[in-house]
Amino acid sequence: MPAPFILALDQGTSSSRAIVFDRGGNIVSQAQQELRQHYPQPGWVEHDALEIWAGQQAVAADALARAGISASQIAAIGITNQRETTVLWDRDSGQPLHHAIVWQDRRTAPFCESLRQQGAADMIRDKTGLQLDAYFSASKLRWLLDNIPGARARAAAGKLAFGTIDSWLIWQLSGGRLHVSDVSNAARTMLFNIHTLQWDDELLALFDIPASVLPQVKSSSEVYGYSHPALFGVALPIAGAAGDQQAALFGQQCTRPGMVKNTYGTGCFMMLNTGTAPIASHHQLLTTIAWQLDGQVQYALEGSIFIGGSVVKWLRDGLGLIRHAAEVTALAAQVADSGGVYLVPAFAGLGAPHWQPEARGTLLGLSQGSSAAHIARAALDSIALQTMDVLAAMQADAGIAISELRVDGGACVNDLLMQFQSDMLGCQVLRPKITETTALGAAYLAGLAVGYWQGCADIQQQWQLERRFQPTMPASEVARYRAGWQRAVRSAIHWAQDSA
Repeated sequence: MPAPFILALDQGTSSSRAIVFDRGGNIVSQAQQELRQHYPQPGWVEHDALEIWAGQQAVAADALARAGISASQIAAIGITNQRETTVLWDRDSGQPLHHAIVWQDRRTAPFCESLRQQGAADMIRDKTGLQLDAYFSASKLRWLLDNIPGARARAAAGKLAFGTIDSWLIWQLSGGRLHVSDVSNAARTMLFNIHTLQWDDELLALFDIPASVLPQVKSSSEVYGYSHPALFGVALPIAGAAGDQQAALFGQQCTRPGMVKNTYGTGCFMMLNTGTAPIASHHQLLTTIAWQLDGQVQYALEGSIFIGGSVVKWLRDGLGLIRHAAEVTALAAQVADSGGVYLVPAFAGLGAPHWQPEARGTLLGLSQGSSAAHIARAALDSIALQTMDVLAAMQADAGIAISELRVDGGACVNDLLMQFQSDMLGCQVLRPKITETTALGAAYLAGLAVGYWQGCADIQQQWQLERRFQPTMPASEVARYRAGWQRAVRSAIHWAQDSA
Protein backbone atom coordinates (compact mmCIF):
# COMPACT_ATOMS: atom_id res chain seq x y z
CA MET A 1 0.00 0.00 0.00
CA PRO A 2 1.21 3.55 -0.69
CA ALA A 3 2.13 5.75 2.24
CA PRO A 4 -0.96 7.10 4.03
CA PHE A 5 -0.92 10.78 3.02
CA ILE A 6 -0.65 13.14 0.02
CA LEU A 7 1.07 16.54 0.17
CA ALA A 8 -0.40 19.29 -2.02
CA LEU A 9 1.54 22.49 -2.67
CA ASP A 10 -0.82 25.33 -3.56
CA GLN A 11 1.12 28.36 -4.74
CA GLY A 12 -1.30 31.24 -5.24
CA THR A 13 -1.15 34.90 -6.12
CA SER A 14 -1.41 36.14 -2.54
CA SER A 15 -0.04 33.21 -0.54
CA SER A 16 1.82 29.91 -0.58
CA ARG A 17 0.14 26.96 1.10
CA ALA A 18 0.71 23.31 1.79
CA ILE A 19 -2.05 20.88 2.74
CA VAL A 20 -1.78 17.25 3.84
CA PHE A 21 -4.74 15.08 2.74
CA ASP A 22 -5.73 11.57 3.77
CA ARG A 23 -7.31 8.83 1.67
CA GLY A 24 -10.81 10.18 2.33
CA GLY A 25 -9.87 13.55 0.82
CA ASN A 26 -9.93 15.13 4.27
CA ILE A 27 -7.54 17.86 5.38
CA VAL A 28 -5.12 16.52 7.99
CA SER A 29 -3.13 19.73 8.35
CA GLN A 30 -2.33 22.90 6.48
CA ALA A 31 0.04 25.84 6.60
CA GLN A 32 0.01 29.17 4.80
CA GLN A 33 2.36 32.09 4.28
CA GLU A 34 1.47 35.43 2.70
CA LEU A 35 3.32 36.40 -0.47
CA ARG A 36 4.51 39.97 -0.94
CA GLN A 37 3.30 41.85 -3.99
CA HIS A 38 5.64 44.19 -5.86
CA TYR A 39 4.30 47.10 -7.92
CA PRO A 40 7.34 48.78 -9.54
CA GLN A 41 5.18 50.91 -11.84
CA PRO A 42 1.44 51.46 -12.33
CA GLY A 43 0.01 48.37 -14.00
CA TRP A 44 3.10 46.28 -13.22
CA VAL A 45 2.82 43.36 -10.77
CA GLU A 46 5.74 41.16 -9.74
CA HIS A 47 6.65 38.39 -7.30
CA ASP A 48 10.04 37.32 -5.98
CA ALA A 49 10.42 33.77 -7.32
CA LEU A 50 12.96 32.92 -4.61
CA GLU A 51 10.47 34.05 -1.97
CA ILE A 52 7.87 31.78 -3.59
CA TRP A 53 10.23 28.81 -3.35
CA ALA A 54 11.32 29.62 0.20
CA GLY A 55 7.69 30.02 1.23
CA GLN A 56 6.68 26.69 -0.27
CA GLN A 57 9.53 24.94 1.54
CA ALA A 58 8.52 26.55 4.82
CA VAL A 59 4.81 25.72 4.59
CA ALA A 60 5.52 22.15 3.46
CA ALA A 61 7.69 21.56 6.52
CA ASP A 62 5.11 23.29 8.73
CA ALA A 63 2.23 21.20 7.38
CA LEU A 64 4.13 17.97 8.03
CA ALA A 65 4.97 19.12 11.55
CA ARG A 66 1.36 20.11 12.27
CA ALA A 67 0.21 16.69 11.07
CA GLY A 68 2.79 15.02 13.29
CA ILE A 69 4.09 12.92 10.41
CA SER A 70 7.39 12.39 8.64
CA ALA A 71 8.03 12.80 4.93
CA SER A 72 8.27 9.02 4.58
CA GLN A 73 4.50 8.92 5.19
CA ILE A 74 3.82 11.00 2.05
CA ALA A 75 2.85 8.94 -0.99
CA ALA A 76 3.32 11.79 -3.50
CA ILE A 77 3.47 15.54 -4.00
CA GLY A 78 0.90 17.35 -6.14
CA ILE A 79 1.33 20.94 -7.30
CA THR A 80 -1.18 23.61 -8.22
CA ASN A 81 -0.30 27.18 -8.97
CA GLN A 82 -1.20 30.68 -10.06
CA ARG A 83 -1.17 30.46 -13.83
CA GLU A 84 0.50 32.58 -16.54
CA THR A 85 2.96 34.12 -14.04
CA THR A 86 6.33 33.98 -15.79
CA VAL A 87 9.77 33.09 -14.43
CA LEU A 88 13.09 33.09 -16.33
CA TRP A 89 16.09 31.53 -14.59
CA ASP A 90 19.66 30.37 -15.12
CA ARG A 91 19.94 26.63 -15.70
CA ASP A 92 23.29 26.35 -13.90
CA SER A 93 22.68 28.44 -10.80
CA GLY A 94 18.91 28.12 -10.58
CA GLN A 95 18.75 31.88 -9.93
CA PRO A 96 15.95 33.96 -11.48
CA LEU A 97 17.12 36.72 -13.78
CA HIS A 98 14.28 39.04 -12.70
CA HIS A 99 11.23 39.08 -10.50
CA ALA A 100 8.43 36.86 -11.78
CA ILE A 101 5.94 38.82 -13.89
CA VAL A 102 2.48 38.10 -12.47
CA TRP A 103 -0.58 37.25 -14.55
CA GLN A 104 -2.19 40.58 -13.54
CA ASP A 105 0.70 42.58 -15.01
CA ARG A 106 -0.23 44.90 -17.90
CA ARG A 107 3.18 46.13 -19.11
CA THR A 108 2.95 44.22 -22.39
CA ALA A 109 -0.54 45.43 -23.34
CA PRO A 110 0.81 47.83 -26.02
CA PHE A 111 2.80 45.01 -27.63
CA CYS A 112 -0.27 42.77 -27.65
CA GLU A 113 -2.26 45.58 -29.24
CA SER A 114 0.40 45.87 -31.96
CA LEU A 115 -0.03 42.16 -32.71
CA ARG A 116 -3.78 42.69 -32.89
CA GLN A 117 -3.25 45.48 -35.41
CA GLN A 118 -1.14 43.05 -37.47
CA GLY A 119 -4.08 40.63 -37.58
CA ALA A 120 -2.57 37.94 -35.33
CA ALA A 121 -5.52 37.55 -32.94
CA ASP A 122 -7.47 34.99 -34.97
CA MET A 123 -4.47 32.75 -35.53
CA ILE A 124 -3.60 32.85 -31.83
CA ARG A 125 -7.16 32.05 -30.80
CA ASP A 126 -7.45 29.18 -33.30
CA LYS A 127 -4.27 27.52 -32.02
CA THR A 128 -4.42 28.30 -28.30
CA GLY A 129 -8.07 29.01 -27.54
CA LEU A 130 -6.95 32.25 -25.87
CA GLN A 131 -7.75 35.92 -26.39
CA LEU A 132 -4.74 37.99 -27.43
CA ASP A 133 -3.93 39.69 -24.14
CA ALA A 134 -1.05 40.62 -21.83
CA TYR A 135 -2.62 38.29 -19.25
CA PHE A 136 -0.85 35.27 -20.74
CA SER A 137 2.82 34.28 -20.53
CA ALA A 138 4.16 34.73 -24.08
CA SER A 139 4.42 38.51 -24.12
CA LYS A 140 5.79 38.52 -20.56
CA LEU A 141 8.55 36.10 -21.55
CA ARG A 142 9.37 38.19 -24.60
CA TRP A 143 9.63 41.28 -22.37
CA LEU A 144 12.10 39.50 -20.07
CA LEU A 145 14.26 38.37 -22.98
CA ASP A 146 14.23 41.87 -24.48
CA ASN A 147 14.81 43.85 -21.29
CA ILE A 148 17.33 41.81 -19.28
CA PRO A 149 20.84 42.56 -20.59
CA GLY A 150 22.34 39.53 -22.31
CA ALA A 151 19.25 37.37 -21.82
CA ARG A 152 18.67 36.61 -25.50
CA ALA A 153 22.29 35.54 -26.04
CA ARG A 154 22.18 33.31 -22.95
CA ALA A 155 18.86 31.82 -24.09
CA ALA A 156 20.27 31.11 -27.55
CA ALA A 157 23.19 29.31 -25.87
CA GLY A 158 20.73 27.09 -23.96
CA LYS A 159 21.61 28.57 -20.58
CA LEU A 160 18.16 29.84 -19.56
CA ALA A 161 14.93 28.14 -18.58
CA PHE A 162 11.41 29.57 -18.69
CA GLY A 163 8.51 28.31 -16.68
CA THR A 164 5.20 29.08 -15.15
CA ILE A 165 5.13 28.57 -11.38
CA ASP A 166 4.57 24.81 -11.63
CA SER A 167 7.77 24.44 -13.65
CA TRP A 168 9.69 26.68 -11.24
CA LEU A 169 8.61 24.63 -8.21
CA ILE A 170 9.27 21.27 -9.87
CA TRP A 171 12.73 22.48 -10.91
CA GLN A 172 13.53 23.51 -7.36
CA LEU A 173 11.99 20.41 -5.76
CA SER A 174 14.04 18.16 -8.02
CA GLY A 175 17.29 20.03 -7.44
CA GLY A 176 17.34 21.27 -11.03
CA ARG A 177 16.88 17.85 -12.62
CA LEU A 178 13.36 18.35 -13.97
CA HIS A 179 12.24 21.08 -16.38
CA VAL A 180 8.64 20.13 -17.06
CA SER A 181 5.13 21.56 -17.15
CA ASP A 182 1.73 19.95 -17.50
CA VAL A 183 -0.68 20.53 -20.38
CA SER A 184 -3.05 22.72 -18.34
CA ASN A 185 -0.29 25.21 -17.52
CA ALA A 186 1.32 25.03 -20.96
CA ALA A 187 -2.08 25.88 -22.45
CA ARG A 188 -1.97 29.26 -20.64
CA THR A 189 1.31 30.46 -22.15
CA MET A 190 -0.08 31.41 -25.59
CA LEU A 191 2.75 29.33 -27.09
CA PHE A 192 1.10 25.89 -26.88
CA ASN A 193 -1.22 24.42 -29.49
CA ILE A 194 -4.12 22.86 -27.60
CA HIS A 195 -5.06 20.68 -30.57
CA THR A 196 -1.64 19.14 -31.34
CA LEU A 197 -0.47 19.30 -27.69
CA GLN A 198 2.87 20.73 -28.83
CA TRP A 199 4.77 23.99 -28.53
CA ASP A 200 3.85 25.78 -31.75
CA ASP A 201 6.62 26.99 -34.09
CA GLU A 202 4.48 29.73 -35.63
CA LEU A 203 3.65 31.15 -32.20
CA LEU A 204 7.27 30.92 -31.05
CA ALA A 205 8.29 32.89 -34.15
CA LEU A 206 5.55 35.48 -33.61
CA PHE A 207 6.67 36.17 -30.05
CA ASP A 208 10.37 35.65 -30.83
CA ILE A 209 10.80 32.92 -28.21
CA PRO A 210 13.67 30.41 -28.58
CA ALA A 211 12.50 26.81 -28.08
CA SER A 212 15.58 26.15 -25.92
CA VAL A 213 13.98 27.86 -22.90
CA LEU A 214 10.78 25.79 -22.91
CA PRO A 215 9.92 22.97 -20.49
CA GLN A 216 8.92 19.47 -21.57
CA VAL A 217 5.13 19.14 -21.44
CA LYS A 218 3.67 16.17 -19.55
CA SER A 219 0.21 14.99 -18.55
CA SER A 220 -1.42 16.31 -15.37
CA SER A 221 -1.12 13.00 -13.52
CA GLU A 222 2.12 11.05 -13.80
CA VAL A 223 5.37 10.68 -11.91
CA TYR A 224 7.57 13.43 -13.34
CA GLY A 225 10.48 12.51 -11.10
CA TYR A 226 11.46 12.78 -7.44
CA SER A 227 12.26 15.50 -4.96
CA HIS A 228 15.89 15.95 -4.00
CA PRO A 229 16.54 13.80 -0.88
CA ALA A 230 18.09 16.77 0.92
CA LEU A 231 14.75 18.59 1.04
CA PHE A 232 12.63 16.12 3.01
CA GLY A 233 15.20 13.50 3.99
CA VAL A 234 13.64 11.14 1.45
CA ALA A 235 12.98 11.31 -2.30
CA LEU A 236 9.24 11.82 -2.82
CA PRO A 237 7.39 11.31 -6.14
CA ILE A 238 6.37 14.56 -7.82
CA ALA A 239 3.32 13.09 -9.45
CA GLY A 240 0.73 15.67 -10.43
CA ALA A 241 0.40 19.27 -11.53
CA ALA A 242 -2.38 21.51 -12.80
CA GLY A 243 -3.07 25.21 -12.97
CA ASP A 244 -5.13 26.39 -10.03
CA GLN A 245 -8.45 26.66 -11.85
CA GLN A 246 -8.13 23.31 -13.59
CA ALA A 247 -7.15 21.73 -10.27
CA ALA A 248 -10.23 23.27 -8.64
CA LEU A 249 -12.43 21.87 -11.42
CA PHE A 250 -10.99 18.42 -10.74
CA GLY A 251 -11.18 18.85 -6.98
CA GLN A 252 -14.86 19.77 -7.34
CA GLN A 253 -15.27 16.51 -9.26
CA CYS A 254 -16.64 18.34 -12.29
CA THR A 255 -15.42 15.46 -14.42
CA ARG A 256 -18.46 15.22 -16.71
CA PRO A 257 -19.30 17.58 -19.60
CA GLY A 258 -21.69 20.33 -18.52
CA MET A 259 -20.46 20.57 -14.93
CA VAL A 260 -19.25 24.03 -13.90
CA LYS A 261 -17.44 25.61 -10.96
CA ASN A 262 -16.44 29.11 -9.92
CA THR A 263 -13.43 29.88 -7.73
CA TYR A 264 -13.60 33.07 -5.70
CA GLY A 265 -9.97 33.96 -5.13
CA THR A 266 -7.93 37.05 -5.93
CA GLY A 267 -9.79 36.92 -9.23
CA CYS A 268 -12.82 34.80 -10.08
CA PHE A 269 -12.50 31.95 -12.50
CA MET A 270 -15.44 30.03 -13.87
CA MET A 271 -14.75 26.83 -15.74
CA LEU A 272 -17.10 24.50 -17.61
CA ASN A 273 -16.08 20.95 -18.51
CA THR A 274 -16.79 20.50 -22.24
CA GLY A 275 -15.49 16.94 -22.55
CA THR A 276 -12.94 15.56 -24.99
CA ALA A 277 -13.54 18.17 -27.70
CA PRO A 278 -12.69 21.87 -27.46
CA ILE A 279 -15.58 24.31 -28.00
CA ALA A 280 -14.64 27.55 -29.73
CA SER A 281 -16.09 30.55 -27.92
CA HIS A 282 -18.12 33.19 -29.76
CA HIS A 283 -18.52 35.29 -26.61
CA GLN A 284 -14.89 36.05 -25.76
CA LEU A 285 -14.37 33.19 -23.33
CA LEU A 286 -11.25 31.06 -23.32
CA THR A 287 -11.06 27.53 -24.70
CA THR A 288 -8.48 25.68 -22.68
CA ILE A 289 -7.23 22.29 -21.51
CA ALA A 290 -8.69 21.13 -18.22
CA TRP A 291 -6.31 18.20 -17.69
CA GLN A 292 -4.79 15.14 -19.28
CA LEU A 293 -5.35 11.92 -17.37
CA ASP A 294 -4.67 8.35 -18.53
CA GLY A 295 -3.84 9.67 -22.00
CA GLN A 296 -7.19 11.45 -22.37
CA VAL A 297 -7.42 15.23 -22.66
CA GLN A 298 -10.43 17.04 -21.19
CA TYR A 299 -11.21 20.55 -22.43
CA ALA A 300 -13.01 23.45 -20.79
CA LEU A 301 -14.48 26.87 -21.38
CA GLU A 302 -13.24 29.48 -18.95
CA GLY A 303 -14.18 33.00 -17.99
CA SER A 304 -11.49 34.94 -16.14
CA ILE A 305 -12.42 37.85 -13.88
CA PHE A 306 -9.31 39.79 -12.89
CA ILE A 307 -10.60 41.36 -9.64
CA GLY A 308 -12.75 39.13 -7.46
CA GLY A 309 -11.99 38.66 -3.77
CA SER A 310 -9.18 41.19 -4.00
CA VAL A 311 -11.81 43.94 -4.17
CA VAL A 312 -12.22 43.34 -0.42
CA LYS A 313 -8.49 43.84 0.03
CA TRP A 314 -8.90 47.17 -1.77
CA LEU A 315 -11.65 48.18 0.65
CA ARG A 316 -9.22 47.39 3.47
CA ASP A 317 -5.89 48.68 2.15
CA GLY A 318 -6.96 51.26 -0.43
CA LEU A 319 -9.97 52.91 1.23
CA GLY A 320 -9.48 51.90 4.87
CA LEU A 321 -13.17 51.05 5.25
CA ILE A 322 -12.37 47.85 7.17
CA ARG A 323 -9.40 46.68 9.25
CA HIS A 324 -9.73 42.99 8.40
CA ALA A 325 -11.20 41.30 5.33
CA ALA A 326 -13.62 39.32 7.51
CA GLU A 327 -15.32 42.58 8.56
CA VAL A 328 -16.74 43.22 5.08
CA THR A 329 -19.85 41.11 5.61
CA ALA A 330 -20.91 42.91 8.78
CA LEU A 331 -20.34 46.29 7.12
CA ALA A 332 -22.24 45.33 3.96
CA ALA A 333 -25.09 43.82 5.99
CA GLN A 334 -25.79 47.21 7.61
CA VAL A 335 -27.80 48.10 4.51
CA ALA A 336 -30.52 46.15 2.68
CA ASP A 337 -28.83 46.66 -0.69
CA SER A 338 -26.26 48.86 -2.38
CA GLY A 339 -28.67 51.78 -2.64
CA GLY A 340 -28.11 52.07 -6.38
CA VAL A 341 -24.32 52.17 -6.03
CA TYR A 342 -22.33 50.05 -8.50
CA LEU A 343 -18.61 49.32 -8.37
CA VAL A 344 -16.91 48.04 -11.53
CA PRO A 345 -13.55 46.83 -10.14
CA ALA A 346 -11.63 47.08 -13.41
CA PHE A 347 -8.39 47.93 -11.62
CA ALA A 348 -6.44 45.79 -14.10
CA GLY A 349 -8.85 46.10 -17.00
CA LEU A 350 -11.95 43.99 -17.64
CA GLY A 351 -11.57 40.29 -18.33
CA ALA A 352 -14.21 37.95 -19.73
CA PRO A 353 -16.48 38.41 -21.50
CA HIS A 354 -15.54 42.05 -22.24
CA TRP A 355 -11.72 41.94 -22.61
CA GLN A 356 -11.21 45.68 -22.26
CA PRO A 357 -7.62 46.01 -21.02
CA GLU A 358 -7.75 49.81 -20.76
CA ALA A 359 -10.92 49.92 -18.62
CA ARG A 360 -10.43 51.15 -15.06
CA GLY A 361 -12.30 50.92 -11.80
CA THR A 362 -15.51 52.94 -11.71
CA LEU A 363 -17.81 53.81 -8.80
CA LEU A 364 -21.25 54.99 -9.92
CA GLY A 365 -24.62 55.92 -8.48
CA LEU A 366 -23.36 57.80 -5.43
CA SER A 367 -25.61 60.21 -3.54
CA GLN A 368 -25.27 62.11 -0.27
CA GLY A 369 -26.99 59.18 1.37
CA SER A 370 -24.34 56.72 0.18
CA SER A 371 -22.25 55.30 3.01
CA ALA A 372 -19.27 53.03 3.54
CA ALA A 373 -21.80 50.20 3.94
CA HIS A 374 -23.26 50.87 0.49
CA ILE A 375 -19.79 50.83 -1.07
CA ALA A 376 -18.95 47.57 0.73
CA ARG A 377 -22.24 46.07 -0.48
CA ALA A 378 -21.52 47.23 -4.04
CA ALA A 379 -18.04 45.67 -3.83
CA LEU A 380 -19.46 42.28 -2.85
CA ASP A 381 -22.19 42.62 -5.47
CA SER A 382 -19.56 43.24 -8.15
CA ILE A 383 -18.07 39.80 -7.61
CA ALA A 384 -21.44 38.13 -8.25
CA LEU A 385 -22.40 40.44 -11.12
CA GLN A 386 -19.16 39.82 -13.01
CA THR A 387 -19.75 36.08 -12.53
CA MET A 388 -23.27 36.51 -13.92
CA ASP A 389 -21.84 37.98 -17.14
CA VAL A 390 -19.45 35.06 -17.55
CA LEU A 391 -22.09 32.39 -16.94
CA ALA A 392 -24.40 33.97 -19.53
CA ALA A 393 -21.59 33.84 -22.11
CA MET A 394 -20.74 30.28 -21.14
CA GLN A 395 -24.30 29.03 -21.53
CA ALA A 396 -24.53 30.70 -24.95
CA ASP A 397 -21.26 29.11 -26.13
CA ALA A 398 -22.02 25.63 -24.81
CA GLY A 399 -25.69 25.71 -25.79
CA ILE A 400 -26.82 24.37 -22.43
CA ALA A 401 -28.73 25.76 -19.47
CA ILE A 402 -26.70 25.37 -16.28
CA SER A 403 -28.78 24.44 -13.24
CA GLU A 404 -26.08 24.47 -10.58
CA LEU A 405 -22.77 26.13 -9.86
CA ARG A 406 -20.19 24.54 -7.55
CA VAL A 407 -18.18 27.16 -5.68
CA ASP A 408 -14.87 27.29 -3.86
CA GLY A 409 -12.14 29.74 -2.88
CA GLY A 410 -11.86 32.12 0.04
CA ALA A 411 -14.86 34.36 -0.69
CA CYS A 412 -17.31 31.46 -1.12
CA VAL A 413 -17.63 31.22 2.68
CA ASN A 414 -19.49 34.56 2.58
CA ASP A 415 -23.17 33.62 2.84
CA LEU A 416 -24.34 37.11 1.85
CA LEU A 417 -22.35 36.92 -1.37
CA MET A 418 -23.37 33.35 -2.18
CA GLN A 419 -27.09 34.10 -1.75
CA PHE A 420 -26.80 37.16 -3.99
CA GLN A 421 -24.87 35.03 -6.48
CA SER A 422 -27.68 32.46 -6.60
CA ASP A 423 -30.23 35.24 -7.07
CA MET A 424 -28.32 36.83 -9.95
CA LEU A 425 -27.70 33.52 -11.74
CA GLY A 426 -31.15 32.08 -11.16
CA CYS A 427 -29.62 28.70 -10.32
CA GLN A 428 -28.47 26.72 -7.32
CA VAL A 429 -25.10 27.52 -5.80
CA LEU A 430 -23.50 24.51 -4.12
CA ARG A 431 -20.75 24.96 -1.52
CA PRO A 432 -18.86 21.79 -0.60
CA LYS A 433 -17.69 20.84 2.88
CA ILE A 434 -14.08 21.08 1.71
CA THR A 435 -13.63 24.41 -0.03
CA GLU A 436 -9.88 23.93 -0.53
CA THR A 437 -10.70 22.25 -3.81
CA THR A 438 -7.69 23.65 -5.67
CA ALA A 439 -5.23 21.83 -3.41
CA LEU A 440 -7.53 18.80 -3.29
CA GLY A 441 -7.51 18.58 -7.08
CA ALA A 442 -3.69 18.58 -7.09
CA ALA A 443 -3.73 15.89 -4.41
CA TYR A 444 -6.15 13.75 -6.44
CA LEU A 445 -4.03 14.04 -9.61
CA ALA A 446 -0.85 13.08 -7.75
CA GLY A 447 -2.53 10.28 -5.82
CA LEU A 448 -4.02 8.73 -8.96
CA ALA A 449 -0.55 8.64 -10.55
CA VAL A 450 0.95 6.52 -7.75
CA GLY A 451 -2.04 4.28 -7.06
CA TYR A 452 -3.02 6.03 -3.83
CA TRP A 453 -6.50 6.14 -5.32
CA GLN A 454 -7.34 3.46 -7.88
CA GLY A 455 -9.31 5.64 -10.26
CA CYS A 456 -11.77 8.50 -10.57
CA ALA A 457 -14.59 6.29 -9.30
CA ASP A 458 -12.59 5.90 -6.08
CA ILE A 459 -12.80 9.64 -5.39
CA GLN A 460 -16.16 10.52 -6.96
CA GLN A 461 -18.07 9.97 -3.72
CA GLN A 462 -15.81 12.18 -1.63
CA TRP A 463 -17.47 15.43 -2.72
CA GLN A 464 -19.93 16.43 0.02
CA LEU A 465 -22.36 19.34 0.14
CA GLU A 466 -22.05 21.84 2.99
CA ARG A 467 -24.77 24.30 1.92
CA ARG A 468 -27.12 24.83 -1.00
CA PHE A 469 -28.20 28.38 -1.93
CA GLN A 470 -31.45 28.75 -3.88
CA PRO A 471 -32.58 31.87 -5.79
CA THR A 472 -35.22 33.81 -3.84
CA MET A 473 -35.10 37.35 -5.27
CA PRO A 474 -38.11 38.46 -7.34
CA ALA A 475 -37.46 38.52 -11.08
CA SER A 476 -38.18 42.27 -11.28
CA GLU A 477 -35.48 42.97 -8.69
CA VAL A 478 -32.98 40.77 -10.52
CA ALA A 479 -33.74 42.61 -13.76
CA ARG A 480 -33.14 45.95 -12.03
CA TYR A 481 -29.74 44.82 -10.75
CA ARG A 482 -28.73 43.45 -14.15
CA ALA A 483 -29.74 46.61 -15.98
CA GLY A 484 -27.86 48.82 -13.53
CA TRP A 485 -24.77 46.65 -13.76
CA GLN A 486 -24.78 46.72 -17.56
CA ARG A 487 -24.97 50.53 -17.48
CA ALA A 488 -22.05 50.62 -15.04
CA VAL A 489 -19.89 48.35 -17.21
CA ARG A 490 -20.67 50.43 -20.31
CA SER A 491 -19.59 53.52 -18.36
CA ALA A 492 -16.27 51.92 -17.35
CA ILE A 493 -15.58 50.93 -20.95
CA HIS A 494 -16.58 54.36 -22.28
CA TRP A 495 -14.26 56.03 -19.76
CA ALA A 496 -11.35 54.07 -21.25
CA GLN A 497 -12.34 54.57 -24.87
CA ASP A 498 -12.92 58.29 -24.43
CA SER A 499 -9.52 58.90 -22.81
CA ALA A 500 -8.13 60.52 -25.93
